[in-house]
Amino acid sequence: MRARQLREGDGVGEKRRHIAVAERRARLALRHRLAGTARAASPEEVAASLVALHGTDPATVYLAVGSRLADAGKTVAELDRALYEDRTLVRMHGMRHTVFVFPTELAAVVHASTGLAIATKARAGLIKDMVSGSDGRLTEEWLAEVEASALAALARRGQATVNELVQDEPRLREQFTYGAGRSYESAHTVSSQLMRVLGVEGRVVRGRPLGSWTSTQFRWAVAPPHPELPPSEAQPELLRRWLAVCGPATEADLKWWTGWKVTDVRRALAAIGAVAVSLDDGATGYVTADDTAPGPAAPWAALLPGLDPTAMGWQERDWYLSPSLRPALFDGSGNVGPTVWWDGRVVGGWAQRADGALVWRVLDPAGVGREALAAIETEAARLRAWLGPTRITPRFRTPLEKELTTGQ
Repeated sequence: MRARQLREGDGVGEKRRHIAVAERRARLALRHRLAGTARAASPEEVAASLVALHGTDPATVYLAVGSRLADAGKTVAELDRALYEDRTLVRMHGMRHTVFVFPTELAAVVHASTGLAIATKARAGLIKDMVSGSDGRLTEEWLAEVEASALAALARRGQATVNELVQDEPRLREQFTYGAGRSYESAHTVSSQLMRVLGVEGRVVRGRPLGSWTSTQFRWAVAPPHPELPPSEAQPELLRRWLAVCGPATEADLKWWTGWKVTDVRRALAAIGAVAVSLDDGATGYVTADDTAPGPAAPWAALLPGLDPTAMGWQERDWYLSPSLRPALFDGSGNVGPTVWWDGRVVGGWAQRADGALVWRVLDPAGVGREALAAIETEAARLRAWLGPTRITPRFRTPLEKELTTGQ
């Protein structure tokens, strides 16, 4: 117990540093590149600053980057370059079995820190379902042979859709029954299930979309090579990078964001020498050992997309998002929709209608005066300008977004 007290800054005569809500909000302005003076020059800078961009909804990545670029008009061209030409960013499975966009240099860290355990379960589940759902016709050995053939075909093509891979390896068309005899019984195709597992294993990544940057259908590509790191090395590195951007964070925040066991979180905190601090609600947060208070930032406004890494960065969100706003801004699964921010807190939401009109609404008017309303409208105009004729519909619809879209 004594060792834990000293590690947390509770030793005799040692005063724990306090980080108030005002300072936490100032950190968002600068470290999340949301204040005008903190905006980035490239998508690589945005990704490095935020560590991970949610990639489940393709539009989220572009909108999250565009809101943080000094020249938002370059968003699509620059992000396409980084993802598909220079490959400095990669879209792959990461924390909580979710697809993210990471700096390519972090691929090994993400895979070893979060992907290995998930991948083992995913492959075992596929083999079990496939064998039982085909009455033993499709075996683990059969899958290994098909898998090797499919990966070789993908390497030859460079990038390919599942349908293109099926042309090269017809056995990918084989089906098996999932959940036989149960209410959710359905026919699964080997191709779709195998590519999902290979993605979790870090062996393939999503390539160019089939349509525009808002498309949810992708080509696949062989994952860029990266070193195999031990989890004991990768987990502290991922935690250190994330705390540098999002600290202070509570143990609950860290467990939720990483998807790790609490023992893994504590081990990684100890490995990086994280420092415990007190927060306004009486909770204990953690920062990196070299953490310093941010400088001042002028009041700022932002329109962030659904699943934005700032809005979804913490499990405990009361310091920047009033609980009263959650029913309007989140769907039933806990996914946040498009949000309007003023000076470090969520004050409302926005949506794009079918005719292209961008509309927003303030739900929490406290402290939102003329300056705030003007700044929010400026950001809305900035977003309208670079979107142009593109139409955005979030993959995860929320009550306010639906209401604004229909004009009710």
